[in-house]
Amino acid sequence: MVSKHNVKVSINNSIKEYPVNTRLLDIAKEYQKEYKYDIILAYVNGKLRELLKPVEKDCTVRFITTADTIGHKTYTRGMILVLLKAFYAEFGSENIKKVSVEYSLGNSLYFDYEGTEALTEERLNAVKSKMKEIVEADIPFDKRSIGTDDAIDLFARYRMYDKEKLFRYRRVSKANIYSLDGFEDYYYGYMPPSTGMLKYFDLMLYEDGFVLVMPRAKKPTTVEGFVPKNKLYITLRESNQWARMMEVDHVGALNDIISHGKFNELILVQEALMEKKISNIAEAIRKAKDRRFIMIAGPSSSGKTTFSHRLSIQLKAHGLKPYPIAVDNYFVDRDKTPRDEDGNQNFESLHAIDLEQFNKDMTDLMNGKAVDLPVYNFISGKREYKGDPVNIGKDGILVIEGIHGLNDALSYSLPRERKYKIYISALTSLNIDEHNRIPTTDGRLLRRLVRDARTRGTSAQTTISMWPSVRRGEEENIFPFQEDADIMFNSALIYELSVLKLYAEPLLFGVDRGSEEYIEAKRLLKFLDYFIGAPSDLVPMNSILREFVGGSCFKV
Repeated sequence: MVSKHNVKVSINNSIKEYPVNTRLLDIAKEYQKEYKYDIILAYVNGKLRELLKPVEKDCTVRFITTADTIGHKTYTRGMILVLLKAFYAEFGSENIKKVSVEYSLGNSLYFDYEGTEALTEERLNAVKSKMKEIVEADIPFDKRSIGTDDAIDLFARYRMYDKEKLFRYRRVSKANIYSLDGFEDYYYGYMPPSTGMLKYFDLMLYEDGFVLVMPRAKKPTTVEGFVPKNKLYITLRESNQWARMMEVDHVGALNDIISHGKFNELILVQEALMEKKISNIAEAIRKAKDRRFIMIAGPSSSGKTTFSHRLSIQLKAHGLKPYPIAVDNYFVDRDKTPRDEDGNQNFESLHAIDLEQFNKDMTDLMNGKAVDLPVYNFISGKREYKGDPVNIGKDGILVIEGIHGLNDALSYSLPRERKYKIYISALTSLNIDEHNRIPTTDGRLLRRLVRDARTRGTSAQTTISMWPSVRRGEEENIFPFQEDADIMFNSALIYELSVLKLYAEPLLFGVDRGSEEYIEAKRLLKFLDYFIGAPSDLVPMNSILREFVGGSCFKV
């Protein structure tokens, strides 16, 4: 008979008894030898828990390591807090105006620093040494819950003004504050139990700031060398500069604009800026003269289709004769789609495209022949032909969009010197606050959730379940080619998450609570709770956002 002071814990098909209130961390240490990588979190009866939490009743536990996506994000949050603790210790809070995490560059996070003392390689190395000391000391991440009003006062004292403004719009009554040896901060998501497992990182100067280099989830104990992505950095920096100029680089500022009735002006300025950039790209293509194939590529839900139509309009305005081509219309029939390592259909694979037919049609069009182009029916999963041949003539330009556009293996029959390559992605310049960035993948996932529910009848649960496969496909088929682009285009709209919120929330609430996808749905719902929702009425019909929420003037 089990003592009332013990609980049964089921782990890896075995059941053991532990005293009530035994910490998950102590149980994890017992099982660590069965795992290749460090245990950093746990699922308890299907709910995500930090390891410092105790077990209070009979339960089933599944451990999360640093090689899992959720575990890797937790590792990253811990590293950011360690970095900030060391940075403030080295420079002194009185000399720091702001240290902010801005965006991701491959396996690294880029940080900006503003302060009275210069950021030199010597000083940054001193910060790195302090970080190593903190890791070696294996200091616990303490967590306390305080009232939202108290959190606002706390952030004001610490001069964390982005957080102060963010919490003025929080509807919850409590906030979880993390402390590392007296250094306090707020983080969106869970933390590791202590600093001891955060052994793998590097720190180096880059451009106007510095980068925190970390392992990838696939190799959580290996820190690969930092590979500069200069074109990507320039694109991100430009977007950040614009956001700061508009004073809307964090969620609290966006909420201010909505609540003060200035949302329409923000939309108009953002859309005008985007149209200007598209016009500049069209002018660059016109000057290139001999480029007949405009290859547009980017990860899922970047707005490639709308961008290709808007670029075509600008090309016409510049005296050229473009014709948009969507590579998605060349998908093989769904039952012939290749499978990924998990056995799921891999729509991101290059071989999900009928390469032979695509190249034949593009070559025929280039040579002035009439071609009956296919249209893919995403409901039936088959290509259809309308019997309406297209002839662009010998001076026409093909505007070809698809995730593999930058990969010459897609367009193997087309001359490389006749291509103009454009990389497009939704690279949000908006962050939750100075220490909590919004991953570009979150914005794209929300776009896809909304669009696929509207156009393909796909549930949020299905879209979330497919997302890891989509991400693997992007890592393999898209990101390796991004720096080969002639130009990069950022399709993220600074205001879009407030609009997407109203469409995405009902879909996310519909995810089955007992499913594996529910944890991700719950995370996204918590994320959207930071935003004031805004209606889509003011969004122009030609906006990239219309590709996802509906009402576009283009066939998307």
